[in-house]
Amino acid sequence: MTRNRAFNIMIVGQAGRLQYEALLFVASLRRYSTDFKGKIIIAEPQPGPLWDRNPTMTQDIKDALIVMGAEVRPFTSEHFGKAYPYGNKIEGLKVLPEGEPFIFFDTDTLITGELTEIPFDFDRPAASMIRGPTWPIEELYWPGYAASWKALYDRFGLDFDSTLDLSQPDEYWERYLYFNAGWFFGADPVAFGARFTEYALSIRNDPPPEIVLQPLDPWLDQVALPLVIHAFGGGRPDPQIAQLDGKITCHYRALPLLYARGSDTQIAALEEVTAPNKVKKLLKQYDPFKRMIYQGRGHKVRAMFDRNDLPRHEKALRNKIKSAGFWMR
Repeated sequence: MTRNRAFNIMIVGQAGRLQYEALLFVASLRRYSTDFKGKIIIAEPQPGPLWDRNPTMTQDIKDALIVMGAEVRPFTSEHFGKAYPYGNKIEGLKVLPEGEPFIFFDTDTLITGELTEIPFDFDRPAASMIRGPTWPIEELYWPGYAASWKALYDRFGLDFDSTLDLSQPDEYWERYLYFNAGWFFGADPVAFGARFTEYALSIRNDPPPEIVLQPLDPWLDQVALPLVIHAFGGGRPDPQIAQLDGKITCHYRALPLLYARGSDTQIAALEEVTAPNKVKKLLKQYDPFKRMIYQGRGHKVRAMFDRNDLPRHEKALRNKIKSAGFWMR
């Protein structure tokens, strides 16, 4: 059993927005999770035939990450690249130390508490439950949720029935194992990544007939992830682990959304970790961060919304911000 063992953290670092988010992630981790003693590994895709532009981070960002104790480890994109950049989280797992427990986070995540307080059981992998009914999509001629998911479990010789949440009604999306791939964890990143790659490529290259009409971009990682987690004996996170979302981390996705719906505590954490000059001078290179954080646009967005009465759907939130001319990412 690997509960409470030391673990490593992986994020993806890449030219453009992700490198600035990576810097913010590491700065917040160092400020709010001071008991974390594992490796912080930034998996960086390298130039190659699957990228039409150099995907590597700028040297000043790399230097800052290294000063904060992170390791930048390059990897070659063999299967995804520009055509499916979400595949970086799949292929990048191979650069982590084999056999050492890991947690992957999307770079657009803010750490606001002590990660080591969460009782991870790395022998039972899990992932974020902050998700909606994004896949599969209901269509006129589709076979339904159960048939769609069962076809995937059957493809890989996995038991489907044991993944069902029987407290939810048949053909309701929450009955079926589905995660947000914004964070996930396991006991061995190399084995996890190899299985993730195998399943994702099989689904992409030869989808079962039941899902042949379903979109896989950008959902491929979230379609394959439940299968991988189940294959390694995992499932839905227990309540102590699920509280990671909101209590310890904030998967903000875009700064306007964070300012619109984030708690006062989360906004205070954001502005505290971005205040030091060594961080500020780098984050200001990225226009959305400069305008939202340092020029006050974020607080203009925040003033537009009542946190106790937010729009039910994120699309409405985005549209209101865009109509005010404040959307940036």
